[in-house]
Amino acid sequence: MKVKLEVDCTPAEARAFLGLPDVESLNEQLVTEVKRRMDDNITAMQPDELMKTWTSFGLQAQDQFRKLMEAAVKS
Repeated sequence: MKVKLEVDCTPAEARAFLGLPDVESLNEQLVTEVKRRMDDNITAMQPDELMKTWTSFGLQAQDQFRKLMEAAVKS
């Protein structure tokens, strides 16, 4: 026997039904604070330095992945 139950409700209604706390105001405060910090620090970021960091990480990750695959082939 199969039973299919569909519930059409908002996330807030689902949280209330399950007895979960309403964290909407906390989430809004957190997002506002993160945005403020990003805005404050965006002027300090230098795009060329940021790209160097991202590129070096990408190359390191590729090298590590290659080594992992070589080790897998050898065993």
